[in-house]
Amino acid sequence: MNICVFLSAADLDDRYTVPAREFAELLGRGGHTLVWGGSDRGLMKVVADGAQAAGGRLVGVSVEFLAASARPNADEMVIARDLAERKALLLEKADAVVIMVGGTGTLDEATEILELKKHGKHTKPVVLLNTAGFYDGLRQQFQRMEDEGFLPLPLTDLVFFAKDGVGALAYLEESAGLQ
Repeated sequence: MNICVFLSAADLDDRYTVPAREFAELLGRGGHTLVWGGSDRGLMKVVADGAQAAGGRLVGVSVEFLAASARPNADEMVIARDLAERKALLLEKADAVVIMVGGTGTLDEATEILELKKHGKHTKPVVLLNTAGFYDGLRQQFQRMEDEGFLPLPLTDLVFFAKDGVGALAYLEESAGLQ
């Protein structure tokens, strides 16, 4: 399965890097392909290192203004013109999506993927990996959106919140009929 991971390229502390690497290693050992933003920096590098070390294939989609930080030894690297094209390519190459910790770019990617799913533009499973409770506030906001009628489908049909990488991968594999 090609698993797109949206996440930060920032250098972060162990409470985020350790779980991210553990998930990436599970992904690689499971014979899956990591589809990611292509960066060889920060948390993106941690995930790529973990997946590759565990035997996973790496498919990166960078963007022209960040191409200098693209991972040189990815199995495949595409350079998009802009962020909109990058997001479209990442989704196109993926069978499933995992959203890890990140900043405004990751939040932008997450909300676009969920908006497209809400409108039936894709049916791929989406997981928010809620490492260290990072997305507790977002989960609360989504729940309010559902409770107050802003979501045309149940939140559980839109996104799965996983507390750890084992749960995230198990959900994706079950969704794909691999378990």
